[in-house]
Amino acid sequence: MPRIAARLILSRRMRRILEAKERAYRTPQQLAQRIRIVLKSSLERRLNRETAEQLGVDPQRVSRWRRRWFGAQGRLQQAEANGATDKELETLAVSTLSDLYRSGVNPKFTAEQMAQIIALACEDPKDSDLPVSHWTAKEIATEAIRREIVASISVRHVDRFLKGCRSTTPQESVLADVQGQVGGSGRLPAGR
Repeated sequence: MPRIAARLILSRRMRRILEAKERAYRTPQQLAQRIRIVLKSSLERRLNRETAEQLGVDPQRVSRWRRRWFGAQGRLQQAEANGATDKELETLAVSTLSDLYRSGVNPKFTAEQMAQIIALACEDPKDSDLPVSHWTAKEIATEAIRREIVASISVRHVDRFLKGCRSTTPQESVLADVQGQVGGSGRLPAGR
C-alpha cells in the first residue's frame, strides 16, 4: 500500500515569499515548478502520484523536491527564527530548490594546448615538411604529438575540436573561430 508523504511545514511568511517568487516574471519555469510542488505539498497530505497528476509532472520529481525541502526544513525554520530578512529566506529557499553542482569530466587538454593546436592548424602544412596543401584531423593529431604539444590525442577529438563552425577547409574553420574569439583581428594568441 502506498504511503502518504509527510506534509511539509511552511510558515505564513515562507509561504508568502515562495508564492511571490513563483509568480515573479523573471523566475525560471523550472524553479517555479519546484516551488509549486513545495506549496502543494504543504497544503495537504497526498500521495506523490496525486500531487504529480495535479501539477502535470512526474511523481519522481515530486518525491525528489519534497525530500529536498523536507531535508532543509529545519535550517529554513532556524533562519526564520533567527530573524533572517525576506531576501535571505528567499535566497535559502532558492538554493534549496536549485540543482546540485555536478562536476562533469575534467578537461583533458589545457587552454595552452588548445591554443597551440589552433595555431598548428593555422600554419601551412608545407612548413612542417608535409606534402599536403591542407591539414586533415589525422595530420594535425600526428603533428601535435610529434611536437609534444600533447602526449596523445585522437583524430576524432581533433576533428570535433576544430569544427566550431562549418567551412570548406579546416584552416578556414579554425581561423573563423579564432577571429570570433579575438574580435575579428585574425591574430592568434601569442606563444606556443
